[in-house]
This record gives sequence, C-alpha cells and structure tokens, in this order.
Amino acid sequence: MPNRLATESSPYLLQHAENPVDWHPWGEEALKRSKREDRPIFLSIGYSACHWCHVMEHESFQNPHIAAIINNNFIPIKVDREERPDLDQIYMHAVQLMTGRGGWPMSVFLTPELTPFFGGTYWPPKATLGMPGFDHVLHAVIDAWQNRRQLARDQAQALTNRIASIGNSGQSGSLHSGLLESAANQLLASADKSNGGFGDAPKFPHSLDIQLLFRLHRRFGNADCLQHACLSLDKMAAGGIYDHLAGGFARYSVDDHWLVPHFEKMLYDNAMLANAFLDGYLVTGEERYARTAHDTLQYVLNHMTDSQGGFHSTEDADSEGEEGKFYVWSREEIYHALDAKLADKFCYVYNVTEGGNFEGKNILHLPRSLQQAAHIQNWDLDQLEADMAAARQTLLNMRKQRIRPGKDDKVLVNWNGLMIDAMARTGAALSDVRFVRAAERAADFIRQRMSNRQGKLQHTWRQGNAKQDAFLDDYASLINSLVSLYEATLDGQWIEWATRLADTMLAEFSTDHGGFYYTAKSHESLIARTKDLHDSSTPSSNGMAAYALLRLGKLTGRSDIQSAGANTLSDAYGVMQNSSVACAQLLIALDFFLGPSHEIVLVQGNDVDEANQILRHYRSHYLPNCVLASDINPATTVRLEILNGKQAIAEQATLFVCENFSCQQPACGKHAASILLDRLAQKL
Repeated sequence: MPNRLATESSPYLLQHAENPVDWHPWGEEALKRSKREDRPIFLSIGYSACHWCHVMEHESFQNPHIAAIINNNFIPIKVDREERPDLDQIYMHAVQLMTGRGGWPMSVFLTPELTPFFGGTYWPPKATLGMPGFDHVLHAVIDAWQNRRQLARDQAQALTNRIASIGNSGQSGSLHSGLLESAANQLLASADKSNGGFGDAPKFPHSLDIQLLFRLHRRFGNADCLQHACLSLDKMAAGGIYDHLAGGFARYSVDDHWLVPHFEKMLYDNAMLANAFLDGYLVTGEERYARTAHDTLQYVLNHMTDSQGGFHSTEDADSEGEEGKFYVWSREEIYHALDAKLADKFCYVYNVTEGGNFEGKNILHLPRSLQQAAHIQNWDLDQLEADMAAARQTLLNMRKQRIRPGKDDKVLVNWNGLMIDAMARTGAALSDVRFVRAAERAADFIRQRMSNRQGKLQHTWRQGNAKQDAFLDDYASLINSLVSLYEATLDGQWIEWATRLADTMLAEFSTDHGGFYYTAKSHESLIARTKDLHDSSTPSSNGMAAYALLRLGKLTGRSDIQSAGANTLSDAYGVMQNSSVACAQLLIALDFFLGPSHEIVLVQGNDVDEANQILRHYRSHYLPNCVLASDINPATTVRLEILNGKQAIAEQATLFVCENFSCQQPACGKHAASILLDRLAQKL
C-alpha cells in the first residue's frame, strides 16, 4: 500500500511512496502528530540522484522488520533536500557538529520541538565494516528517548543554540586585497599539482575556486594561479568524470585523478563548470576550453531541458539498478561498433582494455591528449581528430539504445539561475544564439510559472505545479543570471525584473547588520534562521547576493543596491579572513568590489554592423569586473540611467569606459574601441 508520499510531486519522495515505512512529508500533520503522541521524529533527507540514498532505501526502508521499528517508535518524515534546502541546511549543520562529517542520505532524530538530538548519514541494516547497523542505531535512540529523555533534550537544545550562531562570525574589518592574496596562497597550498583540483579523493570539481584563481592571476599576475586553474580544467576534461560522448560532467571522482566518477549529473555542476571552462577560454584563448563549455551546455539542451523551457535538476548515477551501467564499455562492444582499424585507434586513445578500469568495463578517458597520441603513434593529427569524432558519434548512437538513468525533472530557481548565467555568458562569448535563447526561455519560464501574483518567487516546479516560497539563493542566483542575460541580449526587461527581485530580496531577507538570512521573514518558523556564508556544492547565498547586487547596482546606478552588496561583504569579513578556501563566491564578489570595476557603454550610432563588431570584440576578452550596457537592441523598452547623456560621435558606434559613472574619453569607431578594450583587458 502506498504511504503518504504518494501524493507528492518530488521524484525523490515518490521513490519512497511504496515503502513499508509510514513516511510523512514535512508538514503540519506530521509535526502535530509528533507533539500529540510525544514521539520523536525520524527525519530522512536525500535526493533522487543519490546512490547511497537508493542503497539505504533498498536495504532498510524496504525491510519490513526495520520499518516496523520505525513506525512503532517514531514519526518518520522524508524530505527532498532540493525542495527544502532550508531544512537540509539546518539539520546538516547538526549532523556535522555531532559526527564531524555530513552527506546523504542524512538521518536525524528530532524531539517533537524539532531540535536534533542524534544523527548520521548512511547506516547499513546490520553492523558491518566498523559501521553500526541501522537496527542497533534505532534501538539505541529508542532507549535514550525512553530512559534519558531530559539529557537528550538538553543536548538537543545546546546543539540548536550552536546551529543558530552559525554565520555570525563576530568579526569585522575593512575590505582589502590582502584577503584575496591570502586566498591565493591557501588555494595553492591545497592544490594537487599532479592531477589538478584540490585535496585528495574523493575529488570534487571546485569550479568556483578555479574561477577565483583566474581572477587572482589577473589581479596579482600570479602565474601559479593561472597554471593550476588550467591544469585542473585539462585534467577534468580528460578524465572519466567528463562524458566524452555526449558532454557534461558527473558529480565528482572517487579517486584523486578524475578517472572513476560518481556517475550522477547535477545541473549546478554543469552550469558552474561551463562557466569555469568559458573563463579558461577567455583568459588563454585555447579553443579546447570553449569546446568543453559548448559541449557541456549542449548536453543540458539535449537531456536536461524541459519542453516549456526550464532546466531539470539531475540525472541518476544508476540505470537498471547498476551504478554507471549506462556509461561504461567493454572492449568487445567497441570492436562490434567500429571497424577493427578505427577500434584499435579508439581503444588506444581512450585507454579501453580487456580488463577494464571499472568492474570489468571501461570508463572512457584520455590518459594523453590527441596531440600526444598522434605524436607517439606517428598519426596525422587532423585525421585522428576526424576519426575520433566519427567513432564517438557511432558509440553515442549505440549508447542511445541503452536505458538512460532516471531523471529528476523538477525545476529549481537557484540551479536554473546558475544555468541561465552559463548559457547567457557562453552564448554571448561564442556567438551561439541557441544558448542565449535557451537562457531567455528559462528566465521567462520562471517569470511566468514560478512567480506568484505579488512577484515573489516559488522555489520548485514540477509537472505544472510550483510550490514553496523561494530562498535567498533563488533570488540571488536569478538576479545574477538576469544581469548576464541583459549583457547577452541588451534587452532592458531583464534588468527591470532583476531590480524588482532585488527590492524583494532586500525587504524579505536582510539582517540588521549586513548580509542576508537564508529564509524570508515570512517563511515558516524553524528552529534557527541561519546565514549561509560558506560555499557548498553551490555558491553561498550571501556570496552570490553580494556579487549580484554589486553588478546590478553598477548597471542601474542604485546606491542602495550597491551598498547592500558591500555590506554583505563587510559582514562576511571574518569568513573571508579565516576560511578563504571555503568562500570563493564571496571572494569573487570582493574582487569585483575592490575593482577597478568599469561600466562599459556602447552607443550604436548609424552603423549597426560596426557596433556589433565592437560587441563581439568586447565579449572575446576576459573582463571579469566590467558590466555592459548599450542601446543596440531596438526591442528594449527600458533605458538604463547609465545610457543617459551618452551619444554617438560623428554618427559612429562609440564606446565609453566609465568607473563609478565617471567616464574616460570615448572611443569612436571599431578601431579606436578595439584599442581601448585591449588596453582595458591588459590593465585588469
């Protein structure tokens, strides 16, 4: 018989709808029942693409004996962390404080007052490999609740007090470039100089840190920052974490050299990695980075885009009950699909062997570049590239006959904001209108289907149903993406909407002393109202808010918006000083704030072609601390204040470079504008 999750919209919750556990969704019914029956809550949080969530469901939540223990002693609540990141954030802090680590599935035991008194992540059904069995854990918690309840309550309250204090560093100081210099030193100290990335296995992409390294190289001329950013991009793009047939990146690598991925694909990872590779291209001019950014976004268009325009959330690691089955190959399959000569080449290039590198099969990867392979084997490089492209297409067509991994097709505003930003930036830089149009469609989808009558955002949408008041990262990420979308289209409607959202964010989320709470003041009351300052798998919401507001304030001239961004950075001074390896988004915003940052204004004149050539030249440069405005789009109905008083000289396209709305001598015509932009790129 289905449990109460059967009427939910979340794919993750629906995966548990047939469990013998009497699951409740988070809501009034479950919370009131806990108080009425004086029973603790067993809170289980996960997400649909989580491999170990599937494992724990199969081992424990489908186990009638364990289900009976849970049902008879607890109020079991199942939460999708992607739908309720506020709950996930609060109770993940609790688990990390209790155990020193976190992860999913997350399992937390709460008092009826919702305070956490015990927790962990995955537990096997029976004790094994040094881990306690879930049955033992349940009985121990039951014993504590029945026999040492006051102690449990006291510990829960102390833990809740610590959670409530997270994000309040108590430190302040003047913002200065020394914070960025210290970050450069700390990032390089943690860098894996052989394999790229940071730290040991498991290896996560750390896209924001890579983007920060490019900025630090630009600011300080630090060649090590540039070298490690490029090494990291190259190693990831060559590794098994990258899908060499269809594009896109898996969540992380279980080893330290990017070979064996945890095969799930997340929308946010692919958005942030596309941006990192785009930055790599703009900084170095290397086409391989542009190709990887392009192919990553093409994967999203092909497999992660809703027919109505929004972007879906995740693809599972598993298909047909096996992790990675969709992606791996036997040597025999390669020779069956390709002629022998081409198969020989392909197996050499992508290191396909008889024994394999993953449970007897092969994860495709590049142990050496195509240039190196051609040199070693004395092959013609152009022919090798053509051969490998043909082979990849043949294998991709063959792979399409397999059963794809499951997909979580809900649309989340915060993750869509990240992808809109990547689509808009990449489409503009590579002159690929498809990406820009996809960004516009997704933004319009959110505006039409995920906003209520008051213009406030709803966090999640699936199959026609939008719900859950949005969180800080929804507003911040979307505002930032709308600034990028304006710069890609020069359509003022996006800035107009971004400004309205910023006003809502300032009204609903602001604290009294700078920065923002994660939840709105009208949000459901929880045990703590936290501030999110550290990056996790996505940018910190305060870091993104600071960056978005500083960019938007520059374009609109709104001093209150710029001040809110600056005050957010001041409030986070202690985090940037003490935890620079965990707050790249704040440091990116700090780099923008410290400047020099410029407003670039292009007035069209009578020669549209010339103006477009100047635009393309601007977009080909790495100018991370600039914002762009222009009157070149005749469809726009909104004229920014930054454009006022600026006119074309001699009816030619004219470029203005301004700092704090004080402008240099304008450059008239393509040649002069190009020289000015080239000089600006070198200066920054």
